[in-house]
Amino acid sequence: MPLVDHLRELRNRLAKGMLAITVVSVVAAFYSQELMNFLIDPVPRCTTGLGESTGGTCAVIAYTDLLSPFTTTVKVCFMAGAVLSSPVWLYQLWAFVAPGLHKHERKYTYWFVSAAVPLFLGGAWLAYTILPISMRVLLGITPQGSANILPMDKVLDFIVRMILIFGGAFELPLVLVMLNFAGMVTGRRMVSWWRGVVMGVFVFGAVATPTTDPFGMIALAGPIVVLYFIAVGVAMLNDRRRQRANPDAELDDDEASDLDLTPEPVGEVERVSARPAVPEQANGSVNGYDDVT
Repeated sequence: MPLVDHLRELRNRLAKGMLAITVVSVVAAFYSQELMNFLIDPVPRCTTGLGESTGGTCAVIAYTDLLSPFTTTVKVCFMAGAVLSSPVWLYQLWAFVAPGLHKHERKYTYWFVSAAVPLFLGGAWLAYTILPISMRVLLGITPQGSANILPMDKVLDFIVRMILIFGGAFELPLVLVMLNFAGMVTGRRMVSWWRGVVMGVFVFGAVATPTTDPFGMIALAGPIVVLYFIAVGVAMLNDRRRQRANPDAELDDDEASDLDLTPEPVGEVERVSARPAVPEQANGSVNGYDDVT
């Protein structure tokens, strides 16, 4: 199609995706209270008022300004609309890109999406599971006699950030597998990285989780390390399959492949008939050559 038609198609597909997000966000507004309770459920809240919130035992969720209840509700509804309508706008994005891909590229994309969604959901579920422990550890630092008053928008930002960090971190092994399938890194090379990867994952877990205890770091880094070694196994199996199909698949561009230089016997010489170029060739006595030599 011409460029204008491509832009027109992109506009239409973006409009359909935004319409889906808007419709689902409006429906989510009717369940905004349930969504808010679900998101802040990991926070150990005080049940008897602020007077009982001493030390790090519990916290009180508060709105810090007049517009905060409205803006926080709109943010939660829009976030729910973007997540729940993701099949629609992801399909629109795929329908726009897919015609420009080859058949094997579309196949790899199907596999990538099929693995990426469960991995992200698994990381998000793990983050939501350990959030109560993380909250208690953070609140436990509060000195005795002090109250914990947590702004609602800050709590939601913290919970969403933790879910995104855990979900995104679980995609790292999948990215390595895709690089291997693309021929950019081999399984043997990934095995040689294991010390640095394990160290880097635990450092990332310590930085990404705000808790001071090692539980949050291990909860994030442990599954990623396990998934990393699973990705290494998948990459090595793929390298073995590629090696069987093409023995020279793992060679660099400037590396020569093994050549068989054994000489082969020459078969029977084929006589070539040539047009007479000199009188000596008139009777064919020069064995077909085109000169007297």
